[in-house]
Amino acid sequence: MPPSPRRFAPGTRFSLGRPPASTPRDDEAYAQPHNRPHVHDHSHDHDHSHGHSHDHPHDHGAHWSEITPKAVSADVVREPLAPRDRAALGERPGPELVLHFDCFSGLAGDMIVAALIDLGVPLEPIRAALEALPIEGYSADLADVEVASIAATRFVVDVQTRQPYRTWKQVRAMLEASALEPGVRARALRTFEALAVAEGRIHRVSPDEVHFHEVGAIDAIVDIVSACAAIEWLGATLSCAPLPMGRGFVRSEHGRIPLPAPAVLELLAGIPTVAAGIDGELVTPTGAAIVRANVQHFEAWPSIRPVRTGFGAGTKRMPDRPNVLRVVLGERVPVASSPRSLATHVQLESNIDDTSGELLAHACAALLREGALDAWTESIGMKKSRPAVKLCALCRAEDRERLSAVMLRETPTLGVRAIECTRRERPRREVLLETPWGTIPCKIADGDGLPPSAKPEDDAIAALAAKSGVPARIVREAVMAALVRDVLLRPPHDEK
Repeated sequence: MPPSPRRFAPGTRFSLGRPPASTPRDDEAYAQPHNRPHVHDHSHDHDHSHGHSHDHPHDHGAHWSEITPKAVSADVVREPLAPRDRAALGERPGPELVLHFDCFSGLAGDMIVAALIDLGVPLEPIRAALEALPIEGYSADLADVEVASIAATRFVVDVQTRQPYRTWKQVRAMLEASALEPGVRARALRTFEALAVAEGRIHRVSPDEVHFHEVGAIDAIVDIVSACAAIEWLGATLSCAPLPMGRGFVRSEHGRIPLPAPAVLELLAGIPTVAAGIDGELVTPTGAAIVRANVQHFEAWPSIRPVRTGFGAGTKRMPDRPNVLRVVLGERVPVASSPRSLATHVQLESNIDDTSGELLAHACAALLREGALDAWTESIGMKKSRPAVKLCALCRAEDRERLSAVMLRETPTLGVRAIECTRRERPRREVLLETPWGTIPCKIADGDGLPPSAKPEDDAIAALAAKSGVPARIVREAVMAALVRDVLLRPPHDEK
């Protein structure tokens, strides 16, 4: 994949933001005390300071101009670097290529954006995405920095005006009403929804009530939308290494909280992590939300032929590793030529002919309770023409031994087979659909270039049918008709 001619000037600063149009008319929208939960900034190793000043004038036009070294943390720059030729990728890689997040030092939203630009994602799709948003009063800078002799890119959002508190409900409405490309919008909605749901669980409130707090609000919006625009442009299959977890405490708006941050752990539920062995916040909530909503596979290193790499820099110096995120674009290696298994999941199964249906039902329930992704039974015939049952469970590769032990413990079987496999998952999100009988949660699969699909929760349908005295099939038909009309056939830019 040869690089195309350079798309934008190297070693420079660019402005993607909008200057403030006027002084806000309603000061009550800013910095007012409140008791509602919110997503706040942490004092951590990755996020940059938004309160710094530059010694050069800000020009907010959509063009490039020189950047001064003062815009970059002295912790990572030993001397000004020679301009780097960030040759843009000549064409969109597509799903046949793999984009791997090699996050040995963790990741944050700004590091992801910087690494993808360093990789060669052109500026145009990021600029178009940010210009489609109705936000102003900020600018975005790129800078060439050196971290442990590695040339990397930094992405810095500079907020120049006070920003209003924004709830997830307000951010969702803004994204849905924007002129973002459908794929970018779907990724951004999934990412913000994951962040809001995680914060809502921590504070035990509805996600709609979660505030994205002050500067962090516009910073998170710019980082997330920029990352989603870059990921959507690449179109590659995303892979991520196990995420390193630092320990200790971090300052928040209302005091010190433990690391990993509670919201980060909520976002990384079911995602592999490893101990980093150092104190400090290595994975931020914004970075975790981007990974949660966009990455399909998790493995230390995929079987690929590397094509291109990019480095996104953080802001602090780490004691034992360079504070950069490395992204690697590569061609898939066929399974037959792979030196090790590519399996991400395992199907466990055992043939059983000497137990009751009640105990098999209990075994399925125990497997699901212990973390199996699915559990089921199949009718089979065994030797001597004995009717029997095959008990099966699908689990993540790392849960293989633990769930094998559950199957052995809960049944009289003497052995469990393990069949390695991979699983492709569609991105999914949940919407709440109002009906004449009540609210029905529905799962929506979209944002991956395939036709969208939708499925209501059958348990909720059954509960509403029993409560209202309406047959369940009538409730389901009404829900499906509304899903087709309002979700599946909805034009991309329609407002709610």
